[in-house]
Amino acid sequence: MFKNLFSLNAFSRTFAFALVFAFGVLGGSIPAQAKNFHNAYLSFEMPDTWKCVLEHTEWVCRSEIDKESKEAIIILTAKEVGPTDSFESYVSHLAAAQSTSAKLGGIPSKVIYAPKRVQINDQPWVDGLHLASEIPNYFTRYLATIKDKVAVLVTFSAHKDHYTKYSQDFFKAVQSLRVIAAKNLLGGGDSPLRPGIETLGAPINGAIPGDMAGADMPPPTTQGGGSGKTKLLLIVLALILAGGALFVLFKMKKK
Repeated sequence: MFKNLFSLNAFSRTFAFALVFAFGVLGGSIPAQAKNFHNAYLSFEMPDTWKCVLEHTEWVCRSEIDKESKEAIIILTAKEVGPTDSFESYVSHLAAAQSTSAKLGGIPSKVIYAPKRVQINDQPWVDGLHLASEIPNYFTRYLATIKDKVAVLVTFSAHKDHYTKYSQDFFKAVQSLRVIAAKNLLGGGDSPLRPGIETLGAPINGAIPGDMAGADMPPPTTQGGGSGKTKLLLIVLALILAGGALFVLFKMKKK
């Protein structure tokens, strides 16, 4: 009996390994751990491998993994509310095509979805999505809001070939956005504000590595070539392991 129990445990381990192996090969993964970022005016959740750094008056957040740092970026900026700051003006601004800097071609962006007002954790925001509004071939989602006398803009940008890879991380970050600006923030703090006379937000391409801003960033290698054949062989191997484990279980039950 003990021998059968040992065999069953061995089978269970083999079968579990085969399932985990197959799940991993087919693209399943354990959800990434998240951590909370906050500065003087905003907090949100981001992947554990990301880091935010203050650069002048903008917080720049990106992956600490070198390859991923060129695929996506989050930028936070805030300013004193000025005469041009209102939810209506944000909607109007994001409803129109934007242009990249002349250095990057000055190409008009494409509005992916019209800006709209949304509620996130009891705070109203204007939400809009563009393609190539900041740099060519990058989607940028804009979220802008006003609380007391502080205007906040958060941009989520990713290369179009990698946007789906970061969509869940961006979704969680957006859903966790909280404006925590204190009324005395205008007097100073760890996050300097832009003057009220400036336009909310700034071109983000200055915060992005030069090779990230290129229009010819190679797409992810998920199909074709040697890597595709290797992946197929791994899937077949995983299925063979799982099938073998099921066969052993069937034989044991018959006995």
